[in-house]
Amino acid sequence: MRRIFLSTSIPQPGRGDYHLTANPFLIQFAVRELLTVCLGRRLLVWGGHPAITPMVWAVCEELGVEYSKAVTLYQSKLFTEYFPDENKRFGNVVLTDAVDGDEAQSLLRMRTEMLSGTFEAAVFVGGMDGVVAEFAMFQKMHPKAKVLALRLPGGAALTLADQMGQAENRIDFARMFHEELGISATEKRDQI
Repeated sequence: MRRIFLSTSIPQPGRGDYHLTANPFLIQFAVRELLTVCLGRRLLVWGGHPAITPMVWAVCEELGVEYSKAVTLYQSKLFTEYFPDENKRFGNVVLTDAVDGDEAQSLLRMRTEMLSGTFEAAVFVGGMDGVVAEFAMFQKMHPKAKVLALRLPGGAALTLADQMGQAENRIDFARMFHEELGISATEKRDQI
């Protein structure tokens, strides 16, 4: 099974300075383009975010892709009260146990489980400290996998792109994902 990891969120004021460079519209646009390119062609794995999970559900519906086969959503039980309603619709939510009410340890457990197995690529869009932590873990666990950090939408991914020397400011996200992830626009869906 060919898998791609997505790490994304929309930066919030009061949680670092990532919101200063973030463009929420471009973050959502880039994620939507990734979904349109990948869903049904690769298994998309991500740790749910209240601003992203509803979008994944909507794009699956629009494309007629069976979301239980197209995505795997990871969540820590520590955040149960914040889960969006769409979580109930995904038949493949992986809930990881909380660690004694400790947020850092609960997230580490979830990320370790989420990033286990084989990945062919990871895409980082927007985000805050969680995106930075997932980037470091992904690179350590999957050193040969393709990594894309998008600069233009800003947030933590902008910093990561600069660190990696990914200087492109492309806004043609769909084309970039097709090219960089090796997914043909004519590749049939539900081939995962």
